[in-house]
Amino acid sequence: MGLSSSLNAGVAGLAVNAVKLAAISDNIANSQTIGYKRADAEFADLVLQQQSGAYSAGGVRAMTYRDAGAQGALITTSNSTDISISGRGMLPVTDAAGSIAASADRQLLLTSTGSFFTDENGLLRTQSGLFLLGWPADSSGNVGSPARDSGASLVPVQINLNQFSASPTSKIRLGLNLPASDTTAGSSGAPYSLPVEYFDNLGRAQTLSFTFTPSVPASGSSNAWTVSIIDNAGDPLTPIASFDVTFDTTAAAGGSVASVTPSVGASYDPATGDVTINTVSGPLSLNIGSPGGGSPLTQLSATFAPLAVTKDGAPIGNLNTIEIDQSGMLTAVFDTGFRRVLYQIPVGDVPNFRGLNAEGNQAFSISQDSGDAYFWNSGDGPVGQTLGFSLSQSTTDIAAELTDLIQTQRAYSSNAKIIQTVDEMLRETTDIIR
Repeated sequence: MGLSSSLNAGVAGLAVNAVKLAAISDNIANSQTIGYKRADAEFADLVLQQQSGAYSAGGVRAMTYRDAGAQGALITTSNSTDISISGRGMLPVTDAAGSIAASADRQLLLTSTGSFFTDENGLLRTQSGLFLLGWPADSSGNVGSPARDSGASLVPVQINLNQFSASPTSKIRLGLNLPASDTTAGSSGAPYSLPVEYFDNLGRAQTLSFTFTPSVPASGSSNAWTVSIIDNAGDPLTPIASFDVTFDTTAAAGGSVASVTPSVGASYDPATGDVTINTVSGPLSLNIGSPGGGSPLTQLSATFAPLAVTKDGAPIGNLNTIEIDQSGMLTAVFDTGFRRVLYQIPVGDVPNFRGLNAEGNQAFSISQDSGDAYFWNSGDGPVGQTLGFSLSQSTTDIAAELTDLIQTQRAYSSNAKIIQTVDEMLRETTDIIR
């Protein structure tokens, strides 16, 4: 058995080094492939049952794998939908068939990076045919409670490039000062007017006309004002709401709101400092401040000054670009500056990245060896953050591969030498018989 086992061991050595050479060749060929994970081969010895005083060579076998969890160097790009992950984890994707299939029939794949673009159907995909998956957000940018231990809640990311969007104003902050001297006896009692723009449900700019009228007492100071509001989108002569405001004069909170008394079409919440009114488009909150706290609406010994009147909402706008942030939120940015969250892109994690099955195009599928996937919010738990304008390079190290190439060539030649030597010894044995 000695010579024959030696021959078998030599042949096995040639075979495993050929496998190693194939892995090295793949790695070098894909040294410039974005997101490529290098292949490697581990060798394990084989042991035959031994008889006493004898030895038989068992040979060797090769086991190949790809370290899908290894990360290549990150590079910066000019494309906002070039996405990578700075750390552990992978992006959920699917193939072309999965992009139109139901969730239960879709093949869930993972990839570490991708240069995504919108195709003719608005789907975000790579040139190699990987379609990005995400959790859809509602109109408020919330994704709810998606399934994290499966891809059941994931859907293909689809962007309507011709979409328009507007956001109606829901809150106005009245950061302005009312002159304290106007509420003292003998003042003229002249009102102040302030137009404030807001956006209605159709994205149109409308105007609320505020009138601030001081309460002038017969003596002393009242520190009180009446605020009336006209919505120019409706009746330009009839106020939609009015309320009375009294200001504090104590040392601790002088000039801030002391009390608010709604009179017509208004309600006041002292906990939030909001006065709620009803415009033609619907309810709207005016933040003026809470009693005893710092308030945006003040009465100080200064002139009438609208210092910081701000509002939310946005007019109608065209989609300008798509961005992804470090929390995984895929956001549509409109030319008006308005931003709307469309999807959340989670980061997939598995217990054993080496156990993932390579499917081509830098994508991997889940296997029994890898364990089940769990989808984290970007940056949570063990996973890294999603990065836009970024791609992950190949994990191939050319210098290391060339070193392995030389070592593999020497090992292959050595195993060939074993076969040659066994052949010569067998010839000598045959010559003895002759």
